[in-house]
Amino acid sequence: MTIKLGDIYNTAVRKGMAEDSRDAEEIGRLLDSLRKDYEKLDDDDREFFDTERLTNPYADTRICLGDPETEIRGLIVGIDMEVGEVLLADRMREKGEPIDLILAHHPEGPGYANLHEVMGMQADLWANEGVSIAAADALIAPRAEEIRRKIMPVNHYRAIDAARLLGFASMSCHTPADNCVNSFVQRYLDDESPRTLDDVVKVLRALPEYGDAARKGYGPALVQGGGSARAGRIVVDMTGGTEGPKEALDRLARAGVGTLVGMHYSEEHRKAAEEYKLNLVIAGHISSDTLGMNVILDELERAGDIAIYATSGMVRVRRDKNGEVAP
Repeated sequence: MTIKLGDIYNTAVRKGMAEDSRDAEEIGRLLDSLRKDYEKLDDDDREFFDTERLTNPYADTRICLGDPETEIRGLIVGIDMEVGEVLLADRMREKGEPIDLILAHHPEGPGYANLHEVMGMQADLWANEGVSIAAADALIAPRAEEIRRKIMPVNHYRAIDAARLLGFASMSCHTPADNCVNSFVQRYLDDESPRTLDDVVKVLRALPEYGDAARKGYGPALVQGGGSARAGRIVVDMTGGTEGPKEALDRLARAGVGTLVGMHYSEEHRKAAEEYKLNLVIAGHISSDTLGMNVILDELERAGDIAIYATSGMVRVRRDKNGEVAP
């Protein structure tokens, strides 16, 4: 069965919503609020409103280029798909590979420009762990605004312009994949129940994506806390656009979280965690992104016939519907 660009996009968004830490009711309230905002706009302002926001709660995940009805024979996927990767795709196509779509994990174009809009979901993540929603909202708002200002000067469309000139479709899939890895690793750690911080690192390495990263020199690592120390309550922190404010660590520690497992933490975050007696384990950035994208790619392969070529940090690992690694 063939698969269209719009099918790929919709499959990714649906999977992201299914794995979202927020329930369907909360996501529905968010979309309803945006719809009311849209209906209040003057005609002149509606031209500049991204109507995808009315059905897709992830502003960092968009079809950047291409007709949704376009049939996709194959795609090339990577964590960062910049101009060099677009040229690689063109070279591979010259050699006969059926590549129609450039699929990036890290957002490009409109997804990159609006990355800050997904950060509000971090408040819900913290609230699920016992932080008051009022405090969580107050913490994330200035951090999201900081990120908005930081990415404003970026040349968001470089890779998309290259894809256009070479005749490719382009899409980014960010928060849906991050939701997938966040829920996958949380369930995995809940099931494994590692006792110490060293145990946390060891059980993470048992996952193929993290094991591969460890063999390459950038696997899971303990960055705050002693290896023999008990992990306590473990919370996975891998979605919501980008790193939240370090002040949230204090609230999480007060709520009884013992160990945070994330993709990456800044030195400021590490120092804050040391002060608040909160353990930090870095699972790995590229390897975590890879795991999340692999979950999305499994959904795409179940939805239709498509060739997948992995590059730019991606290592393809297939799993069945039960999450078991496929041969």
